[in-house]
Amino acid sequence: MSDESVSARRFVRESMTVLDRLTESARDDVARAAELIADCVRADGVIQAFGTGHSQAMVLEVAGRAGGLVPTNRLSIADLVLYGGAAPGVLDDPLLEREPGVAARIYDLAAPRTQDLFVIISNSGVNNVIVEMALHAKEQGHRILAITSLAHTRAVPAGHASGRKLVDLADVVLDNAAPRGDALLELPGGGAVCALSTLTGVMLVQMAVAEASAQLLAAGERPPVYVSANVPGGFEGNLELEKRYAGRIRRTAS
Repeated sequence: MSDESVSARRFVRESMTVLDRLTESARDDVARAAELIADCVRADGVIQAFGTGHSQAMVLEVAGRAGGLVPTNRLSIADLVLYGGAAPGVLDDPLLEREPGVAARIYDLAAPRTQDLFVIISNSGVNNVIVEMALHAKEQGHRILAITSLAHTRAVPAGHASGRKLVDLADVVLDNAAPRGDALLELPGGGAVCALSTLTGVMLVQMAVAEASAQLLAAGERPPVYVSANVPGGFEGNLELEKRYAGRIRRTAS
């Protein structure tokens, strides 16, 4: 199999090249993102993570995972049903994320505090609900960390009536370095295959968490982090840590 073909080998080679470049180019922005995270933890805030579609994979990296920070909360369109009393059928609408008012309803259901940090993740950064959530969070005084593809967002028009994009509203932007359309390997005759943004997005999230933890440790504070629930005492220990944020973070079956 040729290295120049559409192949696993080529995807590994090209994606690793992007990751290597990203870990260097994003260093300063990661440090700024980590400062937002550490400030939030110090202020007894909760990191509110939101994304739609495949960006929810990075939301899961932020909120409620082993080795991750405890004061984290996952926001989702499904919250309209899980916590808002909407009929399950509303989630059948593939265009729900374009409906005005959805983000404000999700925000209200979470009832965040002013010191909470919003981490909003979207490869395009232009979907209505994404921009609406950023606008609403900004209006309520929250700081915003965005994870997005600058190449993609610069190449497409805004999808929100305000004409603004996620990057226009964020205090710090982490560029996931994914190409326009996300897929990395071009196919003969047009099109492309193998999305990149999840790999790079996860790297950015974990880099920011590591750097934020370093900042907290340097200040003599122990980061509140989860232990795997699948090691002895892990589940019980996690429950003790969560008590500090009771009513502010959600942990449901997934």
